[in-house]
Amino acid sequence: MSDVDELPLDPRLMTVRPQDLTLLEVNARYMRKEQYDRLVANVKRDGCLTSVPLVWHDVANDRKVVLSGNHRVMASIDAGLTEITVMVVQQQLSRARQVALQLSHNAIAGEDDPATLKQLYEELDDVDWRAYSGLDDKQLDLLAQVDLEGLAEANLDFATIQLVFLPHELDAARTSFDEARKLVQADGRWLAGYVDYEATLDALATTHGAHNVGNVATALGLILTVFERHLGELRDGVWYDPETGEPIGNAHRLVPIETVLETRSMPADAAAVLTRAVDQLVRKGDVPADQRWRALELLAADYLAG
Repeated sequence: MSDVDELPLDPRLMTVRPQDLTLLEVNARYMRKEQYDRLVANVKRDGCLTSVPLVWHDVANDRKVVLSGNHRVMASIDAGLTEITVMVVQQQLSRARQVALQLSHNAIAGEDDPATLKQLYEELDDVDWRAYSGLDDKQLDLLAQVDLEGLAEANLDFATIQLVFLPHELDAARTSFDEARKLVQADGRWLAGYVDYEATLDALATTHGAHNVGNVATALGLILTVFERHLGELRDGVWYDPETGEPIGNAHRLVPIETVLETRSMPADAAAVLTRAVDQLVRKGDVPADQRWRALELLAADYLAG
């Protein structure tokens, strides 16, 4: 790449006669006749170009070369426009940079989300506006197959979950997955005990109805949100007796800390204070480094002792 190609572009808007522009001699982008006819019809209706072609001013040869927008310039001529607005690059451009600009304008483009595209297209009640949109028969056939309910969460982030089985469970799990794979084609599968099946379906149906969602993953996410709000209820009557304040069963059993604090997270400033206190207790040897949770027990005992 030459030094001149490293300079940023300095384009300016100009009004020109489309007939005075030099069209591309080699253009990789083609347009079917019906598409071109639609473009000409749209330009006639608008009386102008609604997107600006990119043009390079070849000073040495006194010509203005279209780098992007060849079809729009041709359509403006066929539509009878006497002048159009273009963006003109005045500086020197190597042949390589001209080609790179041309290809990048053709290649770098976004993609349409089919559900959103269908939703926008269906807002067009007028037949003429639907024709103006330029969607061809192939695209319309694809839109007809779009299930809005299933794609409503198309822009959400998704995660892959990996399940790990103990050796004595692995053979049974593999057999179950093989059977499930024969019955249903899907990217992922969940297995659960039959005893939980009806309850799971009831919970999903209730969530669907309450929140008016059609996506199973979204419904499961809402169920998990409700679960998070009730973490504390997993404590009472399971491992902790709220009346006596004593643990139920084996006093040394491990219990989830979330059932004590009723949350999995805390504000960063509070977490920083707690971290400093725990670190200090560990450094002084008051709490074993591999049992940092004992800091909470020690701090709580001091608090209760007054």
